[in-house]
Amino acid sequence: MSRKLMPHMDKSTRLLLSAKTMFPRDSTMAQCELEAKQVYKLLQEVHWQNKEKVVHLLCHGVPGLINLTEPKDGISALHVAALNNYLEMAHLLLSLKAHPDIQNKKGQSSIMMAAELGHVEMVELLASNEASMTLVDNEGKGILFYCISPTKMHEQIQEMIMKGKVNVNNISFTGRSAFMFACEHAEDCENLCLQLLEKGANPNSTDPVTGCTALMAAARSGSVPVMRAILQRGGNPNAVDKQQLSAAHVAAAKGFIEALMLLSAYSADFNWTSSLGDTPLHKAAAAGQDQCCRFLFQRGCNVMRKNYLNLLPSQVAKLNQCKAAMKELSEAEKALKSVNFIPFINQARLHDWSFENEAVLRLAFKSVERADSVMLAETFVSVLKDHHAPIDDDSLQTVVDAVALKVWREINVDNFFLGHGFLPNQFQLSSFNYSSIRGTKGTAKVTEKVAEKVTDMILSKKLDPHTYPAMHEYILDPSSFFEPKDIYINVSDCVKMNDFASLHLAFSQNIPVDVRDCCYKTPLMVACICGNQQMVCFLISHGANVNCYDQLKWTSLHHACFGGYTNIVKRLLDHGAVVNAMTTNNVTPLMRAIESCNPSCVDLLIKSGANVMAKNKRGQDCMMLAQRYGNPQIQSLIKNALEEVQKAKPKAKAARPAKKKDTTKSKRMPEECKQAKNVNVALNPDARNYCITTPSQTVWGERVVATAKLKQRMSERKVRFAEDMMKISNNNDNGRVLSKSRLSPTFQDEDPARRLPFLTPVKRSSINRKRWLIHFEKNLSQLEKGFVRHFQTSEYEQYH
Repeated sequence: MSRKLMPHMDKSTRLLLSAKTMFPRDSTMAQCELEAKQVYKLLQEVHWQNKEKVVHLLCHGVPGLINLTEPKDGISALHVAALNNYLEMAHLLLSLKAHPDIQNKKGQSSIMMAAELGHVEMVELLASNEASMTLVDNEGKGILFYCISPTKMHEQIQEMIMKGKVNVNNISFTGRSAFMFACEHAEDCENLCLQLLEKGANPNSTDPVTGCTALMAAARSGSVPVMRAILQRGGNPNAVDKQQLSAAHVAAAKGFIEALMLLSAYSADFNWTSSLGDTPLHKAAAAGQDQCCRFLFQRGCNVMRKNYLNLLPSQVAKLNQCKAAMKELSEAEKALKSVNFIPFINQARLHDWSFENEAVLRLAFKSVERADSVMLAETFVSVLKDHHAPIDDDSLQTVVDAVALKVWREINVDNFFLGHGFLPNQFQLSSFNYSSIRGTKGTAKVTEKVAEKVTDMILSKKLDPHTYPAMHEYILDPSSFFEPKDIYINVSDCVKMNDFASLHLAFSQNIPVDVRDCCYKTPLMVACICGNQQMVCFLISHGANVNCYDQLKWTSLHHACFGGYTNIVKRLLDHGAVVNAMTTNNVTPLMRAIESCNPSCVDLLIKSGANVMAKNKRGQDCMMLAQRYGNPQIQSLIKNALEEVQKAKPKAKAARPAKKKDTTKSKRMPEECKQAKNVNVALNPDARNYCITTPSQTVWGERVVATAKLKQRMSERKVRFAEDMMKISNNNDNGRVLSKSRLSPTFQDEDPARRLPFLTPVKRSSINRKRWLIHFEKNLSQLEKGFVRHFQTSEYEQYH
């Protein structure tokens, strides 16, 4: 934009309007100190929503200040407005040509931040100002990853984003696609999954870490519409993960019989075995899902197949104390062994397929013949073959013969869809407790015993049995004649009251184990808040997600660490909890454990790989929090962890300083022994006996002048060493040795008699070694408190 096109604008306004073209996204970081200070001042004024000062600062500040970011986290003025949902301030910044696609150091744009926090109006404002929907952060995640959450505000944001130009096949750098992430939360964002499929998302997307497919994720969530949409668009019903588990295994373990019916309609293999040799029937038996067990047996799952532990499905149900499932499997085994047993596997699969495609088949039947309910057998067979019915010709002919009328060879279509005529009643879908299965309407039949004819309609008071109660009967409570009303209770309240029976009943009725309360907390979070370890183990065994977070992004690990429950923290870490998960304020579980003042919990997190260098939004790190809460043991743990982190970093080797010559030794020792010998006093804290080791060299002493004196001295030495109570060893692996160079200067200059007060200076010729050793053992308690020293040979000879 040239000066000629803006004759009525001053210099500052022209700088504002040209900021978007002057600074590309790669150069928005403040470079000099002046720019950094002005950026921080601008962020402060935006946070206080002071419009006049913001405009004044932008007009008189450095060029392009509105799009500059601070050097620490890469936050710009528009980021602050989006995070705090300041609509008027964001509108002002956008009107002053603020770039909506500026990214911070994590690669997040303003619309990503607003979508993550559920700011609907802010997302709408940024989208109307052409904010890019295809940007990705440093992890490769686009805006779809940020708007997947169970709130209604996020649902509105999802609908708004899907109207724009968004990449539905966005794949993060870890290999997980946005559609895969949405299917894992299908119970919260079912509409988003369907919209992604409509816009071309890959139905066979998988997680490269676990090998789990989108169909398996939807089956684990129990979302039948998402599963149906995936299968209709070419999803593979027999795909398996790295543990060789299929979608049928997942649905059977969760007890979702509707999902099993859908998989049966698409010819899923119910006899596939996992890496442990388990079929879907084993999973249903272990979970106590009796209806799933009956359905799988009727659809061809082998009830007599054993897993790698050599257990039948009935034995698995018995071990898990599932009586209903064990009863169904026992009956299935008896029926399989009977002579008159007739399997209806093909007919049952055809029944499931026709139930799933009923609308399409009825349209095809109606287009061929005008009659709605009756048609010829030949036409019926041709329509089924055109739609690729999952049945062979012989079995199809058997079904036609069973359904068609013997005279006219006509088939009632309604009876075919209900399974009448060719399938026993217990094989029909209407025999299962499934609310969405359609049935026929009819009137209830009244039996004859309901209304009995009374011969004498008028009875006397004396003979009337309804006038007064009998003398031998008690008057019962009237409420006992009525059925008790259904009582509903929150799942979180059941967790607080330790009501395992209600929770088991709820999970058996397909209530999700990760259902959220009004504060978006799952039952596992509530159990961690209460510190109920037994409840935590119960919920984890039922498949609770340990990495779910609430509205403030607190995970179950945050709540357990904040309460200081070390056992629960260990249980969560063993089941895959993220040790460095961060809340909206960048608070890690280690920081919550420090606030709980529980040293064992802090030590466990540090050993599990917690980041001791993390900082929250206030700039406080773990050491600052430990000093603030004043626990010396926690402070020492954090200090040691920081020292280990600093030691792990490579450092440049500094040149060693030249050693100073000690002239005092030469005065006391002859010329041939000027260099001092070091004696190591090694202490083992776990040992009972201690020893003082000397170098394996000849100790300097009196000169040998005669052979007779030398022999006498050697004989005295042998007697003295024979009386020793301890063995002399040159190397003590368990002891800790400190060199004299590590001692403080004040300690090096200290008198040896003051270091060990129980050692008195005596002459070598008058020392009694045995008495000295007894005196040494009596004073070992002083050595155990830290007396680890290095003496020179001259000092050692003086006292020994």
